[in-house]
Amino acid sequence: MTRSKAVWTLAITSVALFMVTLDNLVVTIALPSIHRSLGGGVSALEWTVNAYTLTFAVLLLTGAALGDRLGRRRVFSAGLALFTLASAGAALAPSVSALIAARALQGAGAAMVLPLTLTLLSEAFPAGRRGVALGIWSGISGLGVALGPVIGGAVVTGISWHWIFWLNVPVGALLLPLALNRLQESLGPNRSLDLGGLLLASSGLFGIVYGVVRATALGWGSPAIVGSITAGAVLLLGFVAWEQRSQHPMLPLRFFRRRGFSATNAVSLAMYFGMFGSVFLLAQFFQTAQHYSALQAGIRTLPWTAMPMLVAPLAGTLSDRIGSRPLMAGGLALQALALGFIASRLSVDTPYSSLILPFVLAGAGMALVFAPAANAVLSSVAPSEVGQASGATNAIRELGGVLGVAILATVFSQNGGYGSPHLFVAGLAPAVMLGAGVLGLGALCALLVPGRRAAARAARLALEGEAELAA
Repeated sequence: MTRSKAVWTLAITSVALFMVTLDNLVVTIALPSIHRSLGGGVSALEWTVNAYTLTFAVLLLTGAALGDRLGRRRVFSAGLALFTLASAGAALAPSVSALIAARALQGAGAAMVLPLTLTLLSEAFPAGRRGVALGIWSGISGLGVALGPVIGGAVVTGISWHWIFWLNVPVGALLLPLALNRLQESLGPNRSLDLGGLLLASSGLFGIVYGVVRATALGWGSPAIVGSITAGAVLLLGFVAWEQRSQHPMLPLRFFRRRGFSATNAVSLAMYFGMFGSVFLLAQFFQTAQHYSALQAGIRTLPWTAMPMLVAPLAGTLSDRIGSRPLMAGGLALQALALGFIASRLSVDTPYSSLILPFVLAGAGMALVFAPAANAVLSSVAPSEVGQASGATNAIRELGGVLGVAILATVFSQNGGYGSPHLFVAGLAPAVMLGAGVLGLGALCALLVPGRRAAARAARLALEGEAELAA
């Protein structure tokens, strides 16, 4: 691929990635305004967030599989079109029910876009130069997370909640023709669609994700939650059994026999669990315990959430030179120490100045993991398998984030609540400490990732295995 094509691929996938990651968080800030405009109870408003989370997390594997079978550029463009149209539908929604339906379609479109950004990038850049591109990709993703609360607060305060969604429409309309004309089409190694695996994986993930996102409201021991999670686990076990027998599996289980793939996905699961669960609660700390506005709270989290934009490109470059293991282990340890410090110092009167340094360290730690983790996963499989690997690692990461938010919210509820600032801090401190502990476990998992030479040897073996299968 020419240098021009590679640059276009990086630009198009990065902007698309920013758009879908931004929408993952931006609506949370707008919920009070949506309630005033459209009405609806608390449960209905929660579903404007949950509908996106559900379809997004559940369909990531499906989006990657469809890209491999139908064409990655084609499916990426279709997802972009669906996301853009659903954004317009959300902006025009006359009721909460219509908004929930539009948000579900947005999540489905995002699930077609996100895993294919990683696949398209891996094809545009050779392994030796991939780290720089993945660093920029990771920084853009982090920027979407960082600016979600800030942009949401600014738009809601200055214009109206509808413009949270209208902003996506011109961006999507501009990106779509560029994607169709500038991206290179490619297919995965298998031309048949594993319908059985697709159905089992989607249904199983739906059961688990639905149970997790509703557990805080209904209780972890409620029959609906236990039944949903149990059914999801049984379906995923069925998916494993099916994939072992399938001639053309959507997710080859041999991936998990490779130490680099399994250990790196354990790292990603731990990081998204600990960090995003903590971000979810700490962003509310400034509003609930210290009475700042949504915009002011979003701005105060920027030293943390904006750091990936600055550090991730450097981390991506270093991952090509020194390998992913030291960066991931150091990044997770840095996050664990920063969150542990924050949890030990939290009080209603905690001065913001004392949080800036740990926020910066936590954000830098995140950035040290994003690109090296993506590089390690892609390097552990053959080039023709990157679509399947991308779908799997993105699904695992999102599941980690969903679990982190739900479980840390449960710890928060058991130890405190929203009744007063002091009660909020009483619940927040143990929840954040649990997040720090999970991040510490992730740092230990990172030590299991093969070093640079071992990873290069594993990549050669994967290529040789692919050549033997082709012969």
